[in-house]
Amino acid sequence: MLKKIGLAFGAVFVLVGLAGFVPALTPDGKLLGLFAVNGAHNLVHIATGAIALGIALASPSALSMFFKVFGVVYGLVAVLGYFSGDQPILGLIAHNMADMWLHVAIAALSLWIGFGMRNDAVTGVAS
Repeated sequence: MLKKIGLAFGAVFVLVGLAGFVPALTPDGKLLGLFAVNGAHNLVHIATGAIALGIALASPSALSMFFKVFGVVYGLVAVLGYFSGDQPILGLIAHNMADMWLHVAIAALSLWIGFGMRNDAVTGVAS
């Protein structure tokens, strides 16, 4: 089960990163008119998605740790985003408050997947 979640998660992140480069989907530098994006932001999503896909394909057992780390990192990004407001995070990554709330949701979901899923859901084997 976790492998499917990792593959879906990775695919969505890659697709969102690629969508950020499509001018028709990013009016005024906002993906779908809502989330602030720039090249750095898009590349972070593509890289994150590629890492998730790679781990899901190569080592599904490592996905639990990936989601734990990813959840913590995105939680920190959400905190940075809160204090950055609508300014780029670390002066590089386009950001607005809609992104911050999305990062909070992604962090919570990732932490739930990493820490909260039962062991049989992680391994795919019922205990």
